[in-house]
Amino acid sequence: MADRHESMEFDVVIVGAGPAGLAAAIRLKQLAAAKGDSVSVCVLEKGSEVGAHILSGAVIDPRSLTELIPDWQTRSAPSVGGAPSVGGAPSVGGAPLETAVTDDRFYYLSSRGHLRIPNFMLPPLMSNRGHYIVSLGLLARWLAAQAQELGVEIIPGFAAVDIVTNAKGAVAGVVTGELGVARDGQHKANHTPGVTLHAKYTLIAEGARGFLASKIIRRYRLDQGRVAQSYGLGFKELWELPGNRHRPGLVMHTLGWPLDDKTGGGSFVYHYGDNLAAVGFVVHLDYANPHLSPFGEFQRFKTHPKIRPMLEGGRRIAYGARAITEGGLQAVPKLGFPGGALLGCVAGLVNVARIKGTHNAIKSGMLAAEAAFEALCGGRAHDALDSYDVAYRASSIHADLYRVRNVKPLWSRYGTILGVALGGLDMWAHRFFGRGVFGTLSSESPDHARLKRVGVSRPISYPAPDARVSFDLMSSVYLSGVHHEEDQPVHLKFTDETLPIARNLPNYGEPARLYCPAGVFEVIKGPQGEHRFVVNAANCVHCKVCEIKDPAQNIVWTPPEGGNGPNYANM
Repeated sequence: MADRHESMEFDVVIVGAGPAGLAAAIRLKQLAAAKGDSVSVCVLEKGSEVGAHILSGAVIDPRSLTELIPDWQTRSAPSVGGAPSVGGAPSVGGAPLETAVTDDRFYYLSSRGHLRIPNFMLPPLMSNRGHYIVSLGLLARWLAAQAQELGVEIIPGFAAVDIVTNAKGAVAGVVTGELGVARDGQHKANHTPGVTLHAKYTLIAEGARGFLASKIIRRYRLDQGRVAQSYGLGFKELWELPGNRHRPGLVMHTLGWPLDDKTGGGSFVYHYGDNLAAVGFVVHLDYANPHLSPFGEFQRFKTHPKIRPMLEGGRRIAYGARAITEGGLQAVPKLGFPGGALLGCVAGLVNVARIKGTHNAIKSGMLAAEAAFEALCGGRAHDALDSYDVAYRASSIHADLYRVRNVKPLWSRYGTILGVALGGLDMWAHRFFGRGVFGTLSSESPDHARLKRVGVSRPISYPAPDARVSFDLMSSVYLSGVHHEEDQPVHLKFTDETLPIARNLPNYGEPARLYCPAGVFEVIKGPQGEHRFVVNAANCVHCKVCEIKDPAQNIVWTPPEGGNGPNYANM
């Protein structure tokens, strides 16, 4: 596209200040310093501050962080515009990885009971010993401080809305969105035009279902020969527990209730910090029943006799939700494209079986940085970073994903009990024989194509929230800190605005009103019995699930004004 804005020049522009993007920025500066060179690096972040849009469990494997910053346990860094820690002071003696896992438990839940699965039955890859319970938002802020100390320019509050291409069709930078545009398209008094950031290489680290990444994958056919990416919807609440119920270092995962055997998903509960517990729930978005409410399942989960006693008397202090890439190895696109590369979760590098992606995100950032720096040293620009793809296939990321490549396909095909057991068998076979039992399986169809019609699906009745351990949707959204300037163009677009009522409502009950974790979509019945589809865009927490699960594939999520969206405090 032609330049229309003020422009800036960098060697490398990175879109997204999460672990992958920040690791890439740090590694570029490390390589330049080691060689006595200089490299200009800019990181663009659409959130109001670094960490504002980051949401994860999170238990992390520290191996990639150790490779990137070997002295992370003792190195301190100034704060980077981050919110103060919730429930305790931020780390001052190193990276904020303060709570080591000390108790690792796995349960299968029935409606009233539970069965603990002995640790010795779980493949060693599933063990969390040696890992840390963290706030990924705090870790991102700490990484940002490290990057800034090395000379990286970090620009929060600006969303990348388009790519810049050169005469050969290669990516040559990005354009940020305008600010101060009214809903009708007119410029308001505070209008600020976007900025074009030119780069020799552009690294995309937007997180799951990234806006620019989706455009780039389509444009350069990076997913050719791969299976369709699949996703989960992950919820997280941050709780402050009574001291006598807090068990620092406890990691608990569950499968089973309240989900039926054909619906994939599960929970996590992580105790860390100063009486904090991260309580989360994941629903695989290949579920078939259009009556299912992922938020309702999460709230119901917390009423289980194994969970309720831990939470009662505690205080819920934060809420959020986002999509998680679950397609695994078979869905990873080509990572390098003309002028740049895909990093981290936007490339689908999450290990679903381990419920971990941070270690792979950091490592991918390092590999991409090494490929880009080598190209810059060779006087190159705007070409495909093919060496990054080669390095990925020889890396710990590929090995990590290869060993669990059949877990999600088996789960989707055979349900939770049999599918997870077969997935475990496949992982054990890799452990002892270096190869799996089932070869390499593929997902059967995209998530949106798995929904059945309302007439053949079992209705689901969800209990009213008790406001002690289960809550209503709107009070939950309030805790996400979400904010959107009301008078701006609606960022949720529809290819055909008639389809929600004309097609989705009679066939699927318009599932957007149920799968959205923020109450963005409503179906309202008028006085004459007519139905109207309402979009409450100001509620949006940028999870992208509407794009993924809409059976008509009619919704396009676009970035709103930079700085808008959720403001997750240390999630």
